[in-house]
Amino acid sequence: MSWEAIYNYFGIKDFIYFISSSQIQDMLFPVKLIFIFFSLFFLVAVIYFMLNSSWLQYKFLEDVTEFFSWQAFGQREMEKQWSRIKKRTESGSESDYKLAIIDADDFLAEVLDNRGYDEGEDFETILKKAGRLIASILDDVLNAHKTRNSIVYNPDYKLSADEAKKILATYESAAKEIGMS
Repeated sequence: MSWEAIYNYFGIKDFIYFISSSQIQDMLFPVKLIFIFFSLFFLVAVIYFMLNSSWLQYKFLEDVTEFFSWQAFGQREMEKQWSRIKKRTESGSESDYKLAIIDADDFLAEVLDNRGYDEGEDFETILKKAGRLIASILDDVLNAHKTRNSIVYNPDYKLSADEAKKILATYESAAKEIGMS
């Protein structure tokens, strides 16, 4: 059976002639206008929302930043934030040491959150879920977090400079292993 026979057998030829007739086209003209109007409206809406949202800018900037800096997007900001935390220890004040440890704990929580480990009742649970990434120092991080809790809940807690630097080194190691660098 040839294509011509199939074309005629199923009435496709008649259907095409019927749809392309001037009477049907005249009747469908208002419907065509409505569809064109809605298509243009939604096209303009999509373009408007793409231009006014930060998603497109974020995606474009993310790729360009990663390409030119050879670092993950946001890496530089995380390094700046970590350097501000470490700078607190240079003052020699115990209160700055305490603030640095609290900030380091928050920083690690942010790193965990950025890597998708935000589900859990408390910080220890989240750390244990991410334990495979920081298995070698998990106990040290948990102890550092306990020290942080002691600082927060006990205003008379005493903290030495060496202890603060050791705890900050633990937080830094954990952040690096999870994905800061």
